Amino acid sequence: MTWHQLWLYIYFSFLRGMIKWFLHKVTGVCELQRICSKYNVGAKRTKKIESCLKHSHTAAVKKALTNGERVDEAVANIMAIKGIHQDEDPQFGPYLTACLTQIHGYKNLLAEVEVTRKTPYNSENQEHENMLMQLWELLMPNNKLQSRITKQWSDIGFQGDDPKTDFRGMGMLGLNNLLFFSSQFNAEAKQTLSHSHHPKFGYSFAIVGINITNMAYTLMLNGTLRVHFYNLKQDMPNMTDFHRVYCYLLFEFDKFWLQSKPKDVMEFSRLRDKFQKKITKILKDNCVILEGEFFKE
Repeated sequence: MTWHQLWLYIYFSFLRGMIKWFLHKVTGVCELQRICSKYNVGAKRTKKIESCLKHSHTAAVKKALTNGERVDEAVANIMAIKGIHQDEDPQFGPYLTACLTQIHGYKNLLAEVEVTRKTPYNSENQEHENMLMQLWELLMPNNKLQSRITKQWSDIGFQGDDPKTDFRGMGMLGLNNLLFFSSQFNAEAKQTLSHSHHPKFGYSFAIVGINITNMAYTLMLNGTLRVHFYNLKQDMPNMTDFHRVYCYLLFEFDKFWLQSKPKDVMEFSRLRDKFQKKITKILKDNCVILEGEFFKE
């Protein structure tokens, strides 16, 4: 056990409870109330509330973090357990409700992302096929696709003659992201595609796009994206919000790649990891929202 791990163990096992008890006696309000009154709406408040509930020694309070618990019922239960009266602290209920809505919303979105990721591309599914054809038409409107299986797919950055094999890692999530970027921000998608054809710094647009899907998924899974979503809205986020994060990441990676002036595509893994570390560092700022300039158009 490292000194840092030892300190965390001592703090959460012994010191935190003593400090909470002392502050409660001095201020007359519980830790949840102090957080709600001290911090403004956004990631800092919601993350503090989330941590407080997570480390609560009261099972009924900790239960508020589970998706099976309705937000309104969870808030009512916490107020009853903590002896908090609406007339004495009228803002606490709405503030806690907003935080729990964001916390549950993030978990629900992650579950939806996971389901989409685990849905394999099926060439016998006409909806999947139509989406793939639409992707081509959006990116290459002046070039007719000669057949379903063709080397032309490499023009938009797929590896083989049949793109379905490239979606194995991220499933339909990879295609959904590429299609969203290409349909909602067509000019930016075409610009990024043109950059991928650079004679010296070129790369495979679709393959990189699927890799960025993996990055967005990883950042979602490890909780790094909580800052973005907790600052984005007080309501529950949805798949459109996730797709927009993807668009931001892909567009910014394209700029990062060109600015890095790689020797060849073999540098992709190194630069991808470097870019992810950059994004992770950005998301350590509790006030940040990942939003590209083209979102405002």
